[in-house]
Amino acid sequence: MLHQQAYFSNLQQELLRLFSHQVADEDLIQIKDLLGNYFAKRLSSMADDAWKANQWTDQDMDDILNDPNQ
Repeated sequence: MLHQQAYFSNLQQELLRLFSHQVADEDLIQIKDLLGNYFAKRLSSMADDAWKANQWTDQDMDDILNDPNQ
């Protein structure tokens, strides 16, 4: 049987090194919140960039959100 090597992303590798020791549940919750907030802000920034690049208006956004094909 062939053994398939697991590959981790650079982020996964860094997190594995960083958190190779046990952390308190409270810390784990805060770390999850921190990561969630980071990616939410990043996504919001990307949406803002798309909004500006496409010169969307509030009406455009309403049309996109209410499009039955979405």
